[in-house]
Amino acid sequence: MDTRGSGILLHITSLPSDFGIGDLGPGAYRFVDFLAETKQSYWQILPLNPTDIEHGFSPYHSISAFGFNPLLISPEILVEDGWLLKEDLVSAPGFSAGRVDYGKVSAFKNTLLNKAYERFERSTVPSGYEEFCSLHSYWLDDFALFAALKTQLGGRPWSDWPRDMRDRDADAIERMSKELQHTIQKERFIQYLFFNQWMALQHYCHQKGIKIIGDMPIYVIYDSADVWLHPGLFNLDHEKRPITVAGVPPDYFSETGQLWGNPVYRWDAHKETGFDWWIQRLKHNLGLFDFVRVDHFRGFIGYWEVPANEKTAINGHWVAAPGEDLLDTLSRVLPNAAIIAEDLGVITPEVTEIMDRFGFPGMKLLIFAFGNDLPTNPYAPHNVVQNCIVYTGTHDNNTIRGWFENEAPPEVKERIFRYMGREVPAEEISMTFVRLAMMTVAHTVIFPVQDLLGLGEEARMNRPATRDGNWEWRLDVKLLDKEASRILREMTELYGRG
Repeated sequence: MDTRGSGILLHITSLPSDFGIGDLGPGAYRFVDFLAETKQSYWQILPLNPTDIEHGFSPYHSISAFGFNPLLISPEILVEDGWLLKEDLVSAPGFSAGRVDYGKVSAFKNTLLNKAYERFERSTVPSGYEEFCSLHSYWLDDFALFAALKTQLGGRPWSDWPRDMRDRDADAIERMSKELQHTIQKERFIQYLFFNQWMALQHYCHQKGIKIIGDMPIYVIYDSADVWLHPGLFNLDHEKRPITVAGVPPDYFSETGQLWGNPVYRWDAHKETGFDWWIQRLKHNLGLFDFVRVDHFRGFIGYWEVPANEKTAINGHWVAAPGEDLLDTLSRVLPNAAIIAEDLGVITPEVTEIMDRFGFPGMKLLIFAFGNDLPTNPYAPHNVVQNCIVYTGTHDNNTIRGWFENEAPPEVKERIFRYMGREVPAEEISMTFVRLAMMTVAHTVIFPVQDLLGLGEEARMNRPATRDGNWEWRLDVKLLDKEASRILREMTELYGRG
């Protein structure tokens, strides 16, 4: 990211499609064409890991740090590849074009994937399948067994499984692997389908000159294949229950902080292994994306730890983490790893020093730029540096227009007007922020597609510290019309980013 460029943040689930949720099919390819036509350099997405109803289908709370989300598999491409017939898609229920109904989508997609697997069982093993299973066996085999066991045991968390399975007794693992062979094989096949579709889309992006910015949550959830497989790497008691969990202290988003509930790491155990799990995880993600945004990067240096029995994050405390040792190891094993540090919130000098040492760009959000410290605010357009990524906002913020209309105090609006030298009406505020970002000296600028299109609060993606109603927004493809394309292309060229 050492040349001027810009891009759009739009998660896969928000893409247009006929099947209730964005996927890796035609809508994704059309969006890549839009990016190329407007001379964009980057497409930023959210994590691709499996999601579930228990965690509100959040891409940041997954049962696997390595697995892929089956809901994002394209039915149309399954037809093209011979795994489904066109008539299999006729039974699709009526889906909303504007919101994801995850329950409805899950039921339909699972039916399709079951049909695809039935055809797989009757077919010759496709070219590349065995290679995929072999190359990814370090996570795929255990993930497939974990998913099969959860299905067999009614979705119960692994900590409530029979003790021999909870503790991964070798005889029990061998017995259940044979007993659940059919389901395990189906899970492997589904992961293979996703991987094939993703790699084809990635190749198309590269052909069009588009680089993909992926996203990696720093933590995993307790009821995950990762914690079940590696309990010694997490702060658990003798019954393998969390002793402490992760979160953040009271902040902009919540007066009581955010209690994420993820088990925190036993960093001493990770050091003893040479950070093997982290190396595997980062290598896995760097194979999927051109750049990896590490969510809550500061947790590598220090993290907010809360006793597991607390109801809020207030009674937590900061604990030091050996991030420098981890990143030193990473730089030896994976030199020039393309990492972006999510450095929002309370950032200490230690975090900044580590980022500077390794050259990781951080994030600057214009939505936070217009406080009473505007002249010195590091997010203000006149203060940003080249080695950073300027955003109007992110998936965790309101849209710029929604924020301006419903959240921004009068004094903040007044500062914006003084900064711009004129009053800016609500219908122009989003594009004003996009232009401000484009003008900066930052090498890279990313803006949510909602801000490019001037959408309001109804298009918000996520409300941190809440569970219901998030991750549902979908793009109306008609909004990406010739006029939107012309405006974005002209801006990109004008500010030297195309």
